Amino acid sequence: MPLLLAAVLVLVLVAVGLVVTRPGPVGRWLGDGPAGPASTGAPEPVPVAVLATADVSAPMPGAEGLRAVLDPLVGDTALGGRVNLAVADVLTGQSLFDRGGGEGTVPASVTKLLTAVAALTARGPGYRIPTRVVAGSEPGEVVIVGGGDPTLAAGAKGFYPGAASLKDLAGQVRTALGGTTPTRVVVDASLYPGPVHEPGWDEDIPTHGYGAAVTALMLDGARKDPKATQGWAERVPQPELTAGRAFARLLGVPETAVRRGTAPAAPTEATGTPAGTVEPGAELGVVHSPPLIRLVDIMISESDNIVAEALARQVALARDQPASFAGAAAAMTDVLTELGLPVDGMRLADGSGLSRTNRISPVLLTEMLALAASPDRPELGGVFSGLPVGGWSGTLRDRYGSAPGTAAGAGVVRAKTGTLTKVHAIAGVVTTAEGRLLTFAVLTDQVAPDGMEPARAALDRIAAALATCGCH
Repeated sequence: MPLLLAAVLVLVLVAVGLVVTRPGPVGRWLGDGPAGPASTGAPEPVPVAVLATADVSAPMPGAEGLRAVLDPLVGDTALGGRVNLAVADVLTGQSLFDRGGGEGTVPASVTKLLTAVAALTARGPGYRIPTRVVAGSEPGEVVIVGGGDPTLAAGAKGFYPGAASLKDLAGQVRTALGGTTPTRVVVDASLYPGPVHEPGWDEDIPTHGYGAAVTALMLDGARKDPKATQGWAERVPQPELTAGRAFARLLGVPETAVRRGTAPAAPTEATGTPAGTVEPGAELGVVHSPPLIRLVDIMISESDNIVAEALARQVALARDQPASFAGAAAAMTDVLTELGLPVDGMRLADGSGLSRTNRISPVLLTEMLALAASPDRPELGGVFSGLPVGGWSGTLRDRYGSAPGTAAGAGVVRAKTGTLTKVHAIAGVVTTAEGRLLTFAVLTDQVAPDGMEPARAALDRIAAALATCGCH
């Protein structure tokens, strides 16, 4: 119930447009940052608006007015040879502007919006991903079974706040075994079949720090250092074995006694096992990830590719598909189709948007965001809570201010960005000058390889123009 209420609150925030202000030194309020101005006696800065008030009775922009404002901006040469754009009204879902809006375009990380909606639909906001340990088939053997939780940590504090801990899991195992020390750890990551890297990824993605081998068992999103900062981080090449060795150390098992394998089937009835022993397949412990709505928030706000791939596989598992790249793509397509969204021309290869073989249309994105804001689908409202805010948070933290013509978007644009070489995209919501809430998506995939900064500024000018728009 609290998760549902949280989703509804987000829905109300987006659809009705409550005023939200920059929350000052949040880190210090939560006790995880250095003392700030308050400790020195200096006055706190005056909060500034982050999301302007929206008005459900405000007039919608007109098609001709939008065309007059947007056409010159869409023609900016910094956006390359193909720019596809759609704008719609959130309240009614009515299309207001469409230039190539139905054309499938390489979406980069805006793919994560589809992953979020599919996962929230298939699993629900409160679902938690389990990591289990069961008794192995041989005496002294325990099997750690990966369920696909990318946030799992080794100790009490890992990279992701609120993550489950191998330390807790090891404690459960020791209790279940009555103090008997295991002699071997088997790592079962068989839940994810198929390749660990999507064939459409650029060659440097697995080693460049933004991607990693996608396995059903990993620690800290496969980061080598759980204290790494957001964004780029060195990743381990075999995440499942790294996790298995960390678990072995916690149990006092030598790392040389860690191997890959599969868990025996769970016992269906008592088999007369001698006292003091555990039947093969019997559960010895289980820990769970943060709720799925929190994973969605992390994925969108920080554009976390590994969390995205894990969520896509949860869609596959919920729909009885193989938890592979192909199975996840098929399951996500099924879910989006069932939601009545325009999937013609859509092609999915992964859940993160790292693959260049993905194709998504701007109209699909705007209709999906309008659906997520609908009171008919309150469970989808969680997609909005993680959206970066222009000039304030996430991947938009340093945008909407420095580039000419973009300042009007600060605090009123909430959007997911996407970036690959030659590919630049943005999709989200924006409040107009008159208080109407719009959803928009701009995708371009033929930008000059060295044109990232000019392309981003051009995209931001489009969103900022919507923010200043009366456009009647």
